[in-house]
Amino acid sequence: MKTLLNIDECLNAGKDEVGGKTYCLAKIHSHGIRVPKTLCVPCKVYEDYLHQSRLKDRIFFEINRMPLEQMRWEEIWDTSLRIRNYFLNTPVPATIEKNLAGLIDTYCGNSVVAVRSSAPGEDGASTSFAGLHDSFLNVSGTRDIIKHIKLVWASLYSDAALLYRKELGLDIQTSRMAVVIQELVPSDRSGIFFGLNPSSSNESVVESVYGLNQALVDGDIEPDRWILSRSTGKIIRHTDPVRKKYAVPGKTGIIFHDLKDHEARTPPLSPDEIHQIWKTGKRLEQIFGKPQDVEWTITNDELIILQARPITSTGFTETDDKRSWYLTLHRSYENLKTLYDKIEHHLIPEMISEADKLKQQDLENLSAQVLCSEIERRQKIYDDWVKIYWADFIPFAHGIRLFGQVYNDAVAPEDPYEFMNLLENTGLKSMERNRLIEKLARMIRNDKDLKTALENERIPDPGHPFRMLLDSFVDQFGDLSCTIGSGSECEYGKNAIIQLLLEFAGRPAKSRKSNEIDTTQLKDRYIKSFPVDRRDFAEDVLYLGRESYRLRDDDNIHLGRIEAGLFDALQEGRRRLVDPGTTANDIEILLKAPGLSLTQKDQNQEETIFSDKTAIEKWISSRQIVGHPAGPGISSGRARLIKTPQDLLSFKQGDVLVCRGVDPNMTFVVPLAAAVVEERGGMLIHGAIIAREYGLPCITGASNAMKLIEDGNQITVDGYLGIITCRTEDL
Repeated sequence: MKTLLNIDECLNAGKDEVGGKTYCLAKIHSHGIRVPKTLCVPCKVYEDYLHQSRLKDRIFFEINRMPLEQMRWEEIWDTSLRIRNYFLNTPVPATIEKNLAGLIDTYCGNSVVAVRSSAPGEDGASTSFAGLHDSFLNVSGTRDIIKHIKLVWASLYSDAALLYRKELGLDIQTSRMAVVIQELVPSDRSGIFFGLNPSSSNESVVESVYGLNQALVDGDIEPDRWILSRSTGKIIRHTDPVRKKYAVPGKTGIIFHDLKDHEARTPPLSPDEIHQIWKTGKRLEQIFGKPQDVEWTITNDELIILQARPITSTGFTETDDKRSWYLTLHRSYENLKTLYDKIEHHLIPEMISEADKLKQQDLENLSAQVLCSEIERRQKIYDDWVKIYWADFIPFAHGIRLFGQVYNDAVAPEDPYEFMNLLENTGLKSMERNRLIEKLARMIRNDKDLKTALENERIPDPGHPFRMLLDSFVDQFGDLSCTIGSGSECEYGKNAIIQLLLEFAGRPAKSRKSNEIDTTQLKDRYIKSFPVDRRDFAEDVLYLGRESYRLRDDDNIHLGRIEAGLFDALQEGRRRLVDPGTTANDIEILLKAPGLSLTQKDQNQEETIFSDKTAIEKWISSRQIVGHPAGPGISSGRARLIKTPQDLLSFKQGDVLVCRGVDPNMTFVVPLAAAVVEERGGMLIHGAIIAREYGLPCITGASNAMKLIEDGNQITVDGYLGIITCRTEDL
C-alpha cells in the first residue's frame, strides 16, 4: 500500500485503513460537495513505524507501569507526556521517511496544511471521540509535516484518549492511527452545524465566528448562535455575542486580530448563508443516515466542509471519576491568559482580604447566637471558595501542562520533564514559609540559651527577636496545627511548631539544591527553537507556566487560611460546649451550628492494613514498589508514614516522607526529608513540586505504598526509574 493516498484512493482503501474522518471526507467528496484538498497517511505506515523503530515496546512498558484504572488524572497526563516524548525523539525509519517525504513534497510543496488525526472508529455511529486526538493547523514544509504526523500518532495515547481507553478500544497490540493532511483553506467565516440540537429534537444549531474555526473550538472566541427549525431551516432565535477578535494563520499556529468596526457590529452570516449551511447539513444527514456535527468554512463566498461526524445521543458516558469534567481542564493559550488575569488580580486578593477579616474578628466575645451564625457564615464562605477553587484554580494548573507540551514539541529533550527546571524558583508561598522556618531554626542553632529554653517548653516573652519572628510566622502561615485544604481538622498543641523548629535546628543548614541546573542556557535553547516572530509567544507560554506553577501551590495556602478561619470558629464553639459555665440555652443554640456536636468525631479512620494479605504476599509485593518518577535522584532512609497530621511531629532529619499525598500545608517537613514517596501521582502534585525545589528524589503514584511499607522500614527511592526498594531484613 502507498504511504500517502489521495482522496479518491481513500474510499477504496476502506475505513479501517484511513480512519473515520478521512473516509467521511472521501464520501462527501464523492457526492460532489466541496471539501479541501485531502491526503491520508494510512494506518499501515503507523504500524510499520512502531515495528521498525521498536517504539512499541517502550509504549507497552509505560502503559503497563500500573493498571490504568488505578491511575489518577495527573499520572495519566505524565504517562501521555512520556509517550509523546518518545515519538518526538524516535526518527521515522529511513525507508519509510524517504518514501513519505518524496510524496509529501510532490503533493504539498510549500503549501500550508492542517495535519489531523483519523483513527478507525473515532467517529463511529454510536460514539464520537471528537477532541481526544490532536490536530495541527498552519503546518508547512515536508520536515515539519512529518514531525506533526508523529505528534498525531502520539495523540493516540493522549491523556484524554487514555481516559477513554476502553471506549476507544485502545490496546497497544491493536491500536492504529491514520493521519489526514488537508489543505488549509483561508477562512473568511467559519463555524459548526449541529443537525440535531442536544437540547431539543426539533431544532438544529449553527455557530459561527469570523476567521478560523479553531478559535471557536478552543473557546477563545464566543460565536454567534442561531437556533433553527430542524424541518424547515427557519431561524427561531439568534444569540448575539460581543465580537472583538478573529483568528488567522500565523507563521506557525494561529494569531488573533481585532475585528473592523463594521464586522464587530455585524453577524458573520447572512440569512441566506445560514439556510445554505442548513441545507448542506441536511444533505449530509441523508448521505450518512444520521444527523451530523459539521465543521465548515466560507472563503470567497464558497461553503467548504472541513469534516463531519455523527451526532451521538449521549457522547461520553458519565463515570465516577468525572472524566468528561477532566477534559474541560484542557485550556487554550488565550483562555489561560484570561483566567490568569482573573486569578492574580481578583481572586487571590479577595481570598487574602477574606482570610484577614476572619483572622481579625474576636470570637470569644460573641454571644452563642452570634457565634452560631458566624460558624454558618464561615462555612458558606469556605464552601463558596472551594467551588471557585475547582472552577478556576484547578483549570489554571493546565498552564504547566501547556508549557510542558510546547517546550517538548519545540526542544524534543531526552528528559520529558526537563521543562520543570524553568518553572522552579517562582516564589512559592510554601517555600517562603520554609525559608522563615530555617531562619527561626538558625536563631536557635546560634543561641544555646534559647535552645535550652525551648527544649524545656519555655517560649521567650513578647519583644524577644525570636518571639517577634515566631509571632510573625504564625500570623502569616498559622501554627502548623492543621493540614488545611483537605477538610481535615487537628490540634497539635501550642508547642507543635517549637518541636519542628528544634528538629530543624539540630541539622546543619543546607542549600535547597545540590545539583543546580543552568536554567539560563535551558531558556535560551527553548526560545531559539521558535521562529523569530513566535518568540514572544514562547516567552508568554513560559510566563503562564511559571505563574501556573506558583499558584498551583499558593492557592491552597490562601484557601487554607480561610479554612483556618472556619476551624477557629468551630474550636471556639467546641470550647463552650464543654465549658461548665455555658448555659443549657447556649448549648442548645450552639448545637444548631454545622460541625458542632457533643461527641468528637474519630479523627483516625485509617483502614486496617493487610487484612487480606499473608506475610509472604506482603514481602513479595513490597520488596519493590513501582510508581512514576517525579524527581530525579537516588536516596535511602527510614520510612516515615504520615497517616495523620500528628505523624508529622515525629518526622526526623533523613527520613523518607511516605504518604497518600503531600498537602501544601504539610510541605514544611520536606527540607528534612531524604526523599518523598506519594501514593497519589503526577509531576504537578504538591509533593513533587516541593521535592524538585529541594532536589530530592520523588516517586508519585506508588499504589498501596502506605500498606506495603511499614513505618521505620529502611527504603531506597530511585527517582529516575520510579522504583522503591525495601531492605530485606525490614520485611
